[in-house]
Amino acid sequence: MSRELNGKRVLLTGATGGIGRAIAHVLSEAGARVALAARKEETLHQLAAKITGAVAIPTDITKPDDRRKLIEQAVSSLGGLDILINNAGIGSWGHFSTSSEDIVRQIMEVNFFGPIELTRLTVPHLMNGDQPCVVNVASMCGRKGMPAWPEYSASKFALIGMSEAWRGEFARFDIDVLTIVPGMTDSGFRDNWIRVDGKADLRFEKGMMPDDVATGIVKAIVTNRTETVLGSEARRLLRFNKFFPRLTNWLIARKVKELYR
Repeated sequence: MSRELNGKRVLLTGATGGIGRAIAHVLSEAGARVALAARKEETLHQLAAKITGAVAIPTDITKPDDRRKLIEQAVSSLGGLDILINNAGIGSWGHFSTSSEDIVRQIMEVNFFGPIELTRLTVPHLMNGDQPCVVNVASMCGRKGMPAWPEYSASKFALIGMSEAWRGEFARFDIDVLTIVPGMTDSGFRDNWIRVDGKADLRFEKGMMPDDVATGIVKAIVTNRTETVLGSEARRLLRFNKFFPRLTNWLIARKVKELYR
């Protein structure tokens, strides 16, 4: 199936982040009508002003009242919904042994509970949509848990697991569920990290550009691709791990030991 985006009514969370902004622009260029959601109100309105027909709805997706108001305003403004893109996310870069319950809960609220409860509210509207789908932006950490990213990895694994369950359940509503698995991206994501004391040399400036990730995400929506891994680094790691999981784990563990001697 090929999904036509012209005229589609889209709700996008995490719209003010690097990837979110890029997705909003690519969708608009394809003729979609977009409701933009994010916590940074001023930045959100500035973004909406640059996109034809966009609607800015300041939202904290971890708050039930905000989620309800978001759906109500998006449906009212767009006349319904066809696509939900769960893109909002935060990270925490540091090891589990020095982390805390509070960090785990913050990560899970934004990266897992927020998106799934927002989806719960959106499904009744998507059931009346045109070629409806839910798009969950995960991470390569959601397919291979990584040191210093324990909470983030767990939240993205959970989101992918929920996506796979939804795929079977939502089929009876003719709602597609698509999973995006990006690798390292120079998107400004580090600005949302709760902690930054990991020791690995993370060279985000050598990662993918947000525009390339956004183009890949929108292409996946158009082609209705169930799961899309973006970035050569992510593809190499996940392919290697698939065929050589024990060796992958040994190499990663060796690197961690070197960093923490």
